[in-house]
Amino acid sequence: MEFTKWIVQGKAFIERQAFGVCTWLGDALGVSTSNIRLYFIYTAFLTIGSPVILYLILAFWLNIRSYHRRRVSPFWDQ
Repeated sequence: MEFTKWIVQGKAFIERQAFGVCTWLGDALGVSTSNIRLYFIYTAFLTIGSPVILYLILAFWLNIRSYHRRRVSPFWDQ
């Protein structure tokens, strides 16, 4: 039981550290996150890595977006 809890916590940590692009896409499209990840893996092998570039662009965009949301406060909160 303890080992399973450790695995779940490790998976959550890795997903947070890996930008959460697949999770964000899965939530936005209503598709399972594991299916999104499989799509990225298969297409990366078939197209010699071009989806990796798309993944990094989306990760950068999501980081900038979350940074901007934290930094900008509504006018009435100032």
